[in-house]
Amino acid sequence: MQLHFTKDVLPDSVSADFQNLNKLNEQQFLRLIEILFQFLLEPKETERFMQQLGEFAGEHGMSAGPLRNVMKSVLLMPQGALKKNLTVEQIKEDLLTLVTVGTSEVQKVGNIFLQLKLVVRKGNSTENVYMELTLPQFYNFLHEMERAKASMECFS
Repeated sequence: MQLHFTKDVLPDSVSADFQNLNKLNEQQFLRLIEILFQFLLEPKETERFMQQLGEFAGEHGMSAGPLRNVMKSVLLMPQGALKKNLTVEQIKEDLLTLVTVGTSEVQKVGNIFLQLKLVVRKGNSTENVYMELTLPQFYNFLHEMERAKASMECFS
């Protein structure tokens, strides 16, 4: 998989790592992000970071190795963005790509979710609107957009 703005090709393991990240409940995810941000604020505290990851893994019945791999994959995005001086919008788009891959892969047995970015013109400005749809919702949305387009073409 290749990121849009950085043009970096990500290893296949990144998709699997994001699938594992999606398996966490909200409380676990928030705690893991808290540990990650603490490390980002104090990057020289590698030993403490590894210890906290080990404790987190133990508390939640996980192996520390795969959890470290998940953290490495999560850190790929900011590292690449810093190297290439990307804007916040560019980072968001690449992150949405990663989240979409992780979400759709983990849901293969159940639902597939599509994440869309719509650019809506409001007067002289534009606004980005993000939405997540299941496959049936997407096809319904697509059908409605085609009907709206056909209606607009009748008036022109």
